[in-house]
Formats: sequence, structure tokens, C-alpha cells
Amino acid sequence: MHPATLPDEDLLAQCELGRTRAGGPGGQHRNKVETAVVITHKPTGIQGQASERRSQVDNKRVALRRLRLNLATKHRTTPPAPSGLDWLHDSPSPSGRGCHREAMTGEGQSSFLSDLWRSRRQGTKIVCNPEHHDFPALLAEALDVIASETWEPKPASTRLGVSTSQLIKLVKDHPAAFELWNTERERRNAHRLR
Repeated sequence: MHPATLPDEDLLAQCELGRTRAGGPGGQHRNKVETAVVITHKPTGIQGQASERRSQVDNKRVALRRLRLNLATKHRTTPPAPSGLDWLHDSPSPSGRGCHREAMTGEGQSSFLSDLWRSRRQGTKIVCNPEHHDFPALLAEALDVIASETWEPKPASTRLGVSTSQLIKLVKDHPAAFELWNTERERRNAHRLR
């Protein structure tokens, strides 16, 4: 399981929490009290930090979200493999011209897509605002599948049961993740995605 998908308590149990004084504007309270928060995920060394809020509680919440996004972008896990290609089948296209590949709703699909991923899909669309709590977990799962498909969007989107444009849009919603994707594609002499 990718650490960005863990509940807050479980993720924080794997982390070290640091506090420090925040410099800069914000008044005397901000400069005298340790309100800045740095959360380090001990297994990976990846951090999330926040200091722009006046309260330590608010900064901890922001730092935890940034940690999730950094984990989603920088840490890869191996996604569960679908059982062969039996999770896809050919069906007549809605236009009546040829066939298109479609994810089955049975055993094969549920064996590798998380409940979160399936709950956020509507047909071939992904429904999740980038500010939503679930976004880092969806991004992590998407990037794990994209990486396992050698950073190619089409096989990754097919495997996730969404359109290629929807998958690209999801990753684009976090610029650091989209830059990572393009960097990996360039390393493989593939064109940059737009």
C-alpha cells in the first residue's frame, strides 16, 4: 500500500514531527512561538512542511497534505497486477463502428483497483477536486500504474479504466507530478505530454 493512501493516524505513526519558529511577516506571535511544522516520513525521508499559518495545528494540517502530495509524486510502489488481460473485453462501440476496450465490472477489476479509485470514477472520468483529501491518494495510485506502464499514458489509462485525457488531467492538477511524468518520458526518448 502506498503511504499517501494511509489514514492520517497510520501515516503519522510512520513519521517524525518537528517544530520550529517561523520567520518572516506575521507578527510577534509567529516569530516567538514554534508554529512551523516539518513532518518527515521515516521510511522514505520525504518531508512536508508548513509555516505560513499562525497556529501550529493549522500548519500541521497543511504539512500533512504536502507530505501526502510529496509521497505521491516522489515514492513509487508496485501496483497490484490485473489477473492477465481478462479484466478487459471487446464490446461494440457506441457509434456502431468497430470495437473498443472496456473494463469489466467483475472480479478482475476489483482485484487491482482500490475502493477509493473505483469510488472516484464515473464511467471513464475521474471525479476529484485537487483540493480534496482523496486527491494525493488518487495521484499516488495513478503514478504507480503509469510508472509500471513505462510512463505511457494509453496503457496506464486503459488499466485504470479511465480515458487518457482524464488521466493526464488528474496528474496535471499537481504540476510537480506532471513534470516528473514528462521527465521520465524524456529519459525514454518519448515526447513530452501537454
